[in-house]
Amino acid sequence: MMASVGSIFMITCMTVVSTGLKVDRPWLRVQLSHRAVLECCYRTGAVNQQSTWFVHGQPTNGTAIPVPVFMSDRVSAGYRTRAEVTCGTLTFGEVKVTDVGLYRCWFNISGVLTPGTYLQVYEPLKKTINLTEKTKNSILMAEGILLLLCLLVPSAALFCKSKQLHELQRKAKREEENIYQGLNLDDCDKGANLYQDLVANIREEIQLENP
Repeated sequence: MMASVGSIFMITCMTVVSTGLKVDRPWLRVQLSHRAVLECCYRTGAVNQQSTWFVHGQPTNGTAIPVPVFMSDRVSAGYRTRAEVTCGTLTFGEVKVTDVGLYRCWFNISGVLTPGTYLQVYEPLKKTINLTEKTKNSILMAEGILLLLCLLVPSAALFCKSKQLHELQRKAKREEENIYQGLNLDDCDKGANLYQDLVANIREEIQLENP
């Protein structure tokens, strides 16, 4: 049995071309527990190709041994024909992590083994923090308040600085007015009269010295 299976997987490219084999999809990525459909297609001819699915699972000692796919309620094989193309299908109702592998289709009559499609199964990332709608609304409100503060605080600081500068200008103006108001105009007049008398005395002395 193993010898016959081994001979099946040593099919030449010439045999593949002669059967009108369509190119397989290289890979198929499906979310865990979702439905997956694999296909191996060929041009419809006079001979009805019966196919058997094999899978290369996880490698053992560096070698992935092909084994027939086990059919069940979750995994089923079938056919579909569209125009002049017939496809053998392998359907997974809900994929599991153990379904990962390279799936190849062997046509029993012509003895052709398809290149195969690699099935990938992934599990989406789960939310680490489960927030209720009330919590989300509170966070949005807090963000709005912080944004408002970011706008108001700089404006308030600028207003305070402008007000302080205005007060300093008013204070300087009042001090200047006080300086002018504190001057005694009578003292200024007396000083001017004393200066004039001094100049007059000097002139008289000069005139007496020069008859």
